[in-house]
Amino acid sequence: MKFNPCVDECTYDGSHCKGCGRSHEEIAATKKLVMSIVNFVQEQDYDNSEDFMSVVSKSVLKKLRQAQ
Repeated sequence: MKFNPCVDECTYDGSHCKGCGRSHEEIAATKKLVMSIVNFVQEQDYDNSEDFMSVVSKSVLKKLRQAQ
């Protein structure tokens, strides 16, 4: 399955957004994940959140490649 980002044409009827094509469950889980990261960064009081996100992104991609 290919990830489709939000295109700011959100719909809430049915099981999938007609704008991006993702299921409403996937969208909700993504929002929950993002808020979890935001809360973590705020709790840590990082001054360099961009650096943190860069490291997290690289780490996630590395682990995904290793899992394949």
